Amino acid sequence: MRPHVLDLKEFYTTRRGLTARRVIRRAIRAMWPSIKGEVLLGIGFATPVLGIYREEAERVVALMPARQGVIAWPAEGKRLVAVTEEPELPLGDNSMDRILLLHALEMSEELHQMMAEVWRVLRPQGRLLVVVPNRRGLWSRLERTPFGHGHPFTGGQLTRLLRDHGFVPLRQKTTLYVPPSRSRMILRTSGLWQKLGQRFARPFGGVLLVEAEKEIYEARPVGKRARRRILIPAPALPAGARSARASN
Repeated sequence: MRPHVLDLKEFYTTRRGLTARRVIRRAIRAMWPSIKGEVLLGIGFATPVLGIYREEAERVVALMPARQGVIAWPAEGKRLVAVTEEPELPLGDNSMDRILLLHALEMSEELHQMMAEVWRVLRPQGRLLVVVPNRRGLWSRLERTPFGHGHPFTGGQLTRLLRDHGFVPLRQKTTLYVPPSRSRMILRTSGLWQKLGQRFARPFGGVLLVEAEKEIYEARPVGKRARRRILIPAPALPAGARSARASN
């Protein structure tokens, strides 16, 4: 069952949530050191990490599934988040340079439709970064955190899913080795847990990250003429906007 958006927001205000947020942010920044001048889309509940790119990206927007609910983001200034239906993202073809999925893939009840939409809106050779609970890690086994909900993945499972939907996996990383504990002592020593995990327990981190590239195939219609379809990229989205596909 998908956690409500308020539960997700509350988790990331706890000590345990802040620790997870810090660790995941560092892993994302290591994989994407710079996205200067690019358009970044976050899907699911990606707002806890999207802020690290707001100053350098051309534009950063977030989409939250209707079944999860939506909250305003950022706290100040112009709202950059909207609610959407997974099978129909309110964006044009090839309109995003990069897409980040966090608390999205493992929660989806319409996984294949969502992946098809992600492929559609990502530009050719655009980059996708998927962040999911690691099936081998401790965090996926405890329902007290968002990582204990939905369907966790192994690296092989996620790689096959991406390939099946037209993406070329480039690299993967495992992180979040600190145990999912509320203990202040354990959370204060998260840096030590990270170092030990990366050295001695690399496959067993709580979170798996896989970066992939959109692959373009040459498609030729059989038996009938191809119909040209153009989608106009959507402008910056106001909070609460309904899903709508701009097509011509």
